[in-house]
Amino acid sequence: MPLPLANEHQLMPLLTEVLPADLPALTSLMLIAVSALTSAVTASLGIGGGVLLLAVMAVALPPAAIIPVHGMVQLGSNISRASMTLRHINLRLILWFAPGALLGAWLGSLFLVELPLALVQLCIAAFILLLCWGPPIPRIATSAVGTLVAAAITTFISLFVGATGPLVAAFVKQQQKGERFSTVATFAAAMCLQHAPKAIIYGAAGFVFADWLGLIVLMILSGAVGTWLGLRLLRRLNDRRFTLIFNLLLTLLALRLVWQALLAG
Repeated sequence: MPLPLANEHQLMPLLTEVLPADLPALTSLMLIAVSALTSAVTASLGIGGGVLLLAVMAVALPPAAIIPVHGMVQLGSNISRASMTLRHINLRLILWFAPGALLGAWLGSLFLVELPLALVQLCIAAFILLLCWGPPIPRIATSAVGTLVAAAITTFISLFVGATGPLVAAFVKQQQKGERFSTVATFAAAMCLQHAPKAIIYGAAGFVFADWLGLIVLMILSGAVGTWLGLRLLRRLNDRRFTLIFNLLLTLLALRLVWQALLAG
């Protein structure tokens, strides 16, 4: 039996109360659906969802809202993914990543200015390709101090370009020697630490998160559903296939950064 039309008419006013006034309701619903899809991509393949979501948001949202809203949605998605894979997280890495992320966020808060985007994109792409296809990184880079330094640098950059997830993922993958569940779980925990300071920093800089809270919460909830579905797919992969797919996706993301840098130049 079809639902009464009154229910459909009641739904739209409810959505307009919850969702941002600056966005059409259909755009908000599209972003909620994309959040589920991209969370499933990251949970199953290890990487790619955050950058894909950022690309969609860059088209749909006002420029000033892209990085802070993306950061909060990614924080929620990574919290759900980390909680669903809690026993696989490498706590030693996270304990050293945390102070580095705080240091990078503090330094970034002092320099909320635009960095040369093309140069940053080329540097990130080069490091990703090196980590995927180059020789194993030196032991010092995967040590406690190396992890702290990597966390500080990537967190600093993420405040301005929002595109360091692939670099962190490539670093974590080498740390975890390609084991799929520990790579996905530890990467999720690391990105929680990287995205969390954005709320404080952008809030202090004047961004009004309250205007976007309804959309952020709904995107986080749909992302949790996507994460659950993606982890079910991850169980069907073996480590060798996961590593190959992971490296190929990271390479495509690196080439995308190179292309964007060349266009900007």
